[in-house]
Amino acid sequence: MTIVTEHLEQRGIQFEVLPHPPATSALGEALVLGAQPDEVIKTVVLDIETGHALAIVPADRRVDLDLVRDVLGDRHARLASEEEIARDFPEFELGAMPPLPSMVHIPVVIDPSVFEHRRITFAAGTQREAVRTSPEGLFTGASVDIAPITEIEEHSELTG
Repeated sequence: MTIVTEHLEQRGIQFEVLPHPPATSALGEALVLGAQPDEVIKTVVLDIETGHALAIVPADRRVDLDLVRDVLGDRHARLASEEEIARDFPEFELGAMPPLPSMVHIPVVIDPSVFEHRRITFAAGTQREAVRTSPEGLFTGASVDIAPITEIEEHSELTG
């Protein structure tokens, strides 16, 4: 059990734990789980004027920083570095940040495509465990904006 699964249990959210070989990205997680990349969610940590924010998008999409900056009203928003993420979120392994505003209490922007599936899968704070659950009620507990913030990402891993 991880702090993520404990948190979900405490909130009464039904979920399924999916142990897997190490995966350092949401796309890698989709591959090792045999899941569709658009059903696996990645959490992108951003550096903003007030600290950090999260962008939550499907694994097969890329965050468009210009769109995120518009939604957040912060023209200086940028991707956080691995060093910043490791320092500020030591409870989560790199590449395994969960999309849970109720755990981190920072602004969150969610691409509406996240809600296109009845069940989504995401990293449970570790590179060896994922969680599958419904997106309903998952993103409460912080400032959340739902807005288009992505573009489809082409990956040779998906086709080859």
